[in-house]
Amino acid sequence: MSQIARPKKPGAWEVAYSAAMGVACFISYWVSTHVLSGAVEGPSVPLGGMWAVLATVFVFKDTRAQSLEAGIARLSATLVSFALCLLYLSFFPPSAIGMAVLIGLGTLVMISLGRHDNIATTGITTAVVMVVAIMDPKNAWEQPILRLADTIMGIAVGVACKWLASFLIRRALGESVR
Repeated sequence: MSQIARPKKPGAWEVAYSAAMGVACFISYWVSTHVLSGAVEGPSVPLGGMWAVLATVFVFKDTRAQSLEAGIARLSATLVSFALCLLYLSFFPPSAIGMAVLIGLGTLVMISLGRHDNIATTGITTAVVMVVAIMDPKNAWEQPILRLADTIMGIAVGVACKWLASFLIRRALGESVR
């Protein structure tokens, strides 16, 4: 049986890491809602900001190598979801049944690619795209494209901020790079 971890006092690295993640998330949200939102209006703007923040959180890991690996995983899951949703929404109206079919297909694709760890991310991405498409069926086909753009931007900001933060924190604390 595993033991419950006892709380510990965060050290300088943990405090700096936490602050860096917060800054990275703010940058992702700001870029998504102020730069990428130029062609989009309404509820899709804050949703895009949230989606970019989620991508940043997903890839902001303990080490630079882990961040890069997480970025690749997030991108692969999003690309599968993007392709399936865009293809579906090009021919059919958004629906709960369509969402379920796409999640099943996405699962099968990820299994076929040997990326079992990315099944949940693919499913979550598909669910968000399809639910937003159901809420705004007039512009449903835009959702996969918008969420892909938000994800790519969030990954880029998250990985870049992690790499920069690791360098700056290492210098400030005199530690080896993580």
